[in-house]
Amino acid sequence: MTTTFTDQTRERAREIIARYPADRSRSALLPLLHLVQSEEGYVSPAGVEFCAEVLGLNKAQVGAVATFYTMYKRKPTGDFLVSVCTNTMCNVLGGQEVYDTLAEHLGVGHDETTADGRITLEHAECLAACDYGPVMTVNYDFFDGVDPQGALGVVEELRAGGRPMPTRGARLCTLKEMAVQLAGFADEREGAVADGGPGEPTLRGLRLAEQHGISVPGFDPNTPIRSKAEADQAAAQAKAAEAAKAEPAKAPPASGNGAKPGTPGNAGTGEPASAAAASGSTAPDVKAPDDKSPQVRTAETRQPDAQTAVPDAPGTKVPTDNTAPAPRDAQEAQAAGVAANPPAGDGKPAGDEAGAQQRNLKDAEAGANAGPAVASETGGQK
Repeated sequence: MTTTFTDQTRERAREIIARYPADRSRSALLPLLHLVQSEEGYVSPAGVEFCAEVLGLNKAQVGAVATFYTMYKRKPTGDFLVSVCTNTMCNVLGGQEVYDTLAEHLGVGHDETTADGRITLEHAECLAACDYGPVMTVNYDFFDGVDPQGALGVVEELRAGGRPMPTRGARLCTLKEMAVQLAGFADEREGAVADGGPGEPTLRGLRLAEQHGISVPGFDPNTPIRSKAEADQAAAQAKAAEAAKAEPAKAPPASGNGAKPGTPGNAGTGEPASAAAASGSTAPDVKAPDDKSPQVRTAETRQPDAQTAVPDAPGTKVPTDNTAPAPRDAQEAQAAGVAANPPAGDGKPAGDEAGAQQRNLKDAEAGANAGPAVASETGGQK
């Protein structure tokens, strides 16, 4: 079923795209995916098509991004996404027990939604709050130091229509409301922005520094923070002073010979001659022939075939006339490589595609049979 996005969503999409330079509009793809998720609750095929349409991309390009990041859901998700950290630190502290208790109580597994459509449960590899473990989040807001019973209390309050208060941050909102914020729009609900202070584990380092008298040398906490205009002006002044200090003093022109400063053959009469004037060449500078981008170099050396000479491939010797290597040379090289790199098991090493090697050898043999005799490295003709 095709989804028709609302006029508000389309207006917001135009506003998001306008944040970026005209030739960088595809940078708006990430917030646009959050925007379509805010309307449908997930990134549907229609949402992918919408993003491709407004950005002038194809659907494969949009789909590649939408499937890479886990915050973009590819199937309908509940109003509240409950994520329980089961990574090492939280797991040791009881995170897996919290997840197992919730899964049994809700009757769902990882990335599954309850029948009432209220809660989607997932286990998370890390929620970046190890000092508060075990932790879980509801629509990315933290509940710290949870235990199985505390987690059950949170989800039951959610199912009853309540909004339990997170340990840190503002009161909860639905996943769609959160997606609007992730798209870059302010949460206009009353009391949406909270002034919740940091937790004690976050302040532990500061407490230890105060206790032991540790501070940054020369740090004055009362130093005023400059505005951007003041900071830019100070930076410009510092740059000008640096340039004036680095500029060498110019010597006055020598008298008697009438030579202009900077002319060849008049060293010591003024500025040194330029490289072009010294050599007498007017040819423009050009890049070295082996100046290649890392991507091109990698592509050429990864799987060269018999038709493409790759002079910079490690261990490769290419005839100067760009002809294909002789079949016997290619076979000997392959045998030497196999002997030096025996596989660890039945599986071929990554990137070692046997079909490509066979095609290379066949191409080399066909070229040798069809063309003139090719000299081997030892000087004999085949």
